[in-house]
Amino acid sequence: MDKLLNVTAALSIVLIVAVLFSLRRAHIRVEYSVSWLAAGLAVFVLTRWESALIFLAQASGITYPPAALLAITMAVFLIVLYRMSMIISTLKDNNIALAQKVAILEFRMQSRPENSEAEARP
Repeated sequence: MDKLLNVTAALSIVLIVAVLFSLRRAHIRVEYSVSWLAAGLAVFVLTRWESALIFLAQASGITYPPAALLAITMAVFLIVLYRMSMIISTLKDNNIALAQKVAILEFRMQSRPENSEAEARP
């Protein structure tokens, strides 16, 4: 069990470091990095605090604590991925609305009478 917890702790540290480097190089925005950092920190805390992991395993009815860690880790990352899906959906809707507004503005600019006369004179 200790080896699995150590490997999981190392992977959570790698995740935290990768997010911090991406944040430093502006590959990821701060508001999106918070959920990844929180997920990495939560997994790290559970790997280092065995009594909490055992308590959570017993509370959820799982007899093997590393299996509980796996289930909790999957749940944490599913929550993060769901949050990212909501953000992407909102950004897509905003992008569509913006494209429609730009198309309307272009149509209005092209249909103005003074623009068509100015373009007709070379």
